[in-house]
Amino acid sequence: MNILITGANGQLAMEFQRCLKTADYYQACLSGRQVVALDKKSMDISDSKRVSEVISHYKPAVVLNCAAYNQVDKAEEDSDPAFKVNAAGVRNLAISCKKNNILLVHYSTDYVFNGAKEDFYTEDDIPNPINNYGKSKLSGERFLIEETDNFLLFRISWVFGPGRQNFIYQLNELAKKNHVIKVVYDQLSVPTYTEDIVRFTMLAIEKGMRGIYHLTNSGYASRYEVARHYIGKLKLPNIILPVSSSLFPSAARRPYFSAMSNTRLSNLLGQEIPDWRDAVDRFIQTMAIPDGMEGK
Repeated sequence: MNILITGANGQLAMEFQRCLKTADYYQACLSGRQVVALDKKSMDISDSKRVSEVISHYKPAVVLNCAAYNQVDKAEEDSDPAFKVNAAGVRNLAISCKKNNILLVHYSTDYVFNGAKEDFYTEDDIPNPINNYGKSKLSGERFLIEETDNFLLFRISWVFGPGRQNFIYQLNELAKKNHVIKVVYDQLSVPTYTEDIVRFTMLAIEKGMRGIYHLTNSGYASRYEVARHYIGKLKLPNIILPVSSSLFPSAARRPYFSAMSNTRLSNLLGQEIPDWRDAVDRFIQTMAIPDGMEGK
C-alpha cells in the first residue's frame, strides 16, 4: 500500500511520517511499500493541474490529506485562503483520487458545529459552523462527498503532539514566562493526540472502512482543565486561573461545546479510544521538558 501524504510540514503529517517510518507495527504493514510526504511547494492542493500531475505520477493506493489552512481568526478577515485550501483543495484531490481509484483520507474539524447542542456531537448531527474557518472545512466535506465515494472523512478536534501548532506548546511558552496563566473555561471540546489519530486512521484503512467518523480521544474538557492537568503532571509551580473567553476578544467566534462522540468509530474498530488525559500523559512521556520548566 503506497501512501502519499499532503501538508508534509504540518503536525499531523509529521506524526504520520514519524510513526510510519519508526513504529514496528507500521513497518511490518508497509514492508516494501513507499510513503511519500509532499509539502506545499511540491504540491499545492489548490492547484488542480499540479494535483492531477502528482497523483498520476505516484499512483498511491491512499492519499492522506493533512494539508489545511487553520488560521481561524485570520479567516474572518480574509476567507479566500481558507476556502482555497480547505474547500477547493479538497475538491481537487477528490477528483484526481476518483479518476485513479485511490482512497482519499481527509481530516475536518469540530468547528463545523456551532456548539449549541450541549451534548456530544455525532456523525448524524447537521453541521452549522459559526466562523469562516468552520465554513471552509464544511465546504471541503461537501466537495469530498460530491466527487467521490472512496473516502474516509475524520473530524478531529484540539489536536496536539510534537511541534508548535497546538495548545500544549502554547502552555509551555506561557509557563516559562508567567507564574500565573489565565486560561478560558467556557470553550469545551476533546483534546486529541496526533499519535492516536495515526493509529486509528491506519486501523480504519486496514478494515476497509469508508464514510464519515469522529476521531477524537475520549471524554471532554475546557482549555482550563487541560492546562490544569498538564501543568499538574509536570509538577510546575504555575497558577492556572479560569477566565471567560470574553477576556481574550477574537475575530472568530468559537463554539461553546463542540465535543464529538467517537462511539461509532470505536465500535466499528472494536477498539476503545483512550481518554484525553491518558493521551496527554503519554505525550508528556515523549517530551524533552524545555529549559526553565522543571518542576520542584
